[in-house]
Amino acid sequence: MTVAATFEIRFTRYLDPSGRETAPLPSFAADPSALVPDYRAMVLMRALDAKAVAMQRTGQIGTYASTLGKEAIDAAIGAILKDDDVLLPSYRESGVLMLRGVSPHRTLLYWGGDERGNVFPESPRDFPFNVPIASQMPHAVGVAYAMKLKREPRVALAMCGDGATSKGDFYEAINAAGAWRLPLVVVVVNNQYAISVPRRMQSAAQTLAQKAIAAGIDCEQVDGNDLIAMRDALGRAVDKARSGGAPTLLEALTYRLSDHTTADDATRYRSAEEVKEEWKAEPILRLRTWLHAKGAWSPAQEQALAREAAAQVHKVVQAYLDTPAPRPAQMFEHLYARLPRQYAAQAAELADETERDVEHHAS
Repeated sequence: MTVAATFEIRFTRYLDPSGRETAPLPSFAADPSALVPDYRAMVLMRALDAKAVAMQRTGQIGTYASTLGKEAIDAAIGAILKDDDVLLPSYRESGVLMLRGVSPHRTLLYWGGDERGNVFPESPRDFPFNVPIASQMPHAVGVAYAMKLKREPRVALAMCGDGATSKGDFYEAINAAGAWRLPLVVVVVNNQYAISVPRRMQSAAQTLAQKAIAAGIDCEQVDGNDLIAMRDALGRAVDKARSGGAPTLLEALTYRLSDHTTADDATRYRSAEEVKEEWKAEPILRLRTWLHAKGAWSPAQEQALAREAAAQVHKVVQAYLDTPAPRPAQMFEHLYARLPRQYAAQAAELADETERDVEHHAS
């Protein structure tokens, strides 16, 4: 018997959970102050996230998917992608979309049940929030294939969770991307839980990154709580896709510090001790500690940023509250190019009822 092939999975980290450097830093991190905008973005993400959860608890929006704990992943993607690249998100990517120019009040609209919040005029190339698990992956292949056919130096970046890697859509997508050598980057946000199912019960694979090996795709595991590692790995993957069309899969290791959504109670399936331990590795504290040590950030700047974030959150919430409620007919407007007969009849009935209400109030 001989060995037919061998493989290895590399892991990238520059800052350990205490914020200490573990390896020589990439060139973009040589000047710590250059990463301050990323840190500021991460703090704003967390402030907006906390407010969204509070708004759900008080009935101002519906079910909401928190971004707590994945801020470094989102900030890195926001820093690396170009305007004409295409982001294909799942449902937990409001932080990335904010950095792509999408006003956060649209996120509140979306989770408030208003489909106008799922249209992004500020970033029209990006796809909307995607709730069905892994169904954005074949879409990403189609986008990347179009880029390749047109010989455009652009990149499609698809984001999914660890649970999505168990779906057929995921396997079919990475297989096609590998066979056709598409300009696609896949970021698997491994937050350790697919709702209540822990990572160890989802797959017997030693890593999720290695699932790309069968598709012939380069893969790497990255500390998703380390902004520098995420920017480095993403930068290499995106540059490679842009220049030659070769796809890459990155498994970003992080932890979901929140419930799965505000409709979930994570205390039913994980312990308080586990969550407390994971808070020690969270991304904002890690980066802040490093910036402080390098003299690029101070307590006074932190206090000022907290005030700025609070003001920005207030502005976003007010924009949401000031948005007129959608017309009832909107429920028919995002289903079909041409409504089927039974829906057309219902739409006509609603229009008649609305007109009668207007006449009644006018009289």
